[in-house]
Amino acid sequence: MSRIQLALNVDDLDASILFYSKLFGVDPAKRKPGYANFAVDEPPLKLVLIENPGHGGTINHLGVQVDSSERVHSEIARLTAAEMFTEEEIGTTCCFATQDKVWVTAPDHEKWEIYAVLADSETFGDTPRLTDKNPGGSTAPSCCATS
Repeated sequence: MSRIQLALNVDDLDASILFYSKLFGVDPAKRKPGYANFAVDEPPLKLVLIENPGHGGTINHLGVQVDSSERVHSEIARLTAAEMFTEEEIGTTCCFATQDKVWVTAPDHEKWEIYAVLADSETFGDTPRLTDKNPGGSTAPSCCATS
């Protein structure tokens, strides 16, 4: 099953977890220091909360979670054929998971990833490297994104 991902910067992770647990009626699927994610069935949503004091209320990045690495590779081919610039990360560790992913940037600089989770990880992953301005006016880096 594919689902849209919305990654939000939050000032207070505990307060945000409480709010979104009540809003969607589910507990976090994963919780680590400074990080939580929810796998919401209805509507199909992967909600990611990244503790980023001073940038709360802004979008960190957007994405589409797909069910396999093969699907990521087919999306890479499709996006390349559509003449879109892509940044690929194969076998990367990000957001406490090993993933295959591809990034694209929208005209207004929103960062979108299409990704498949391959396995859980005990580490957050690479230090975020994306330093250009993100949606919502935040200059906070996006999660594990390439520059």
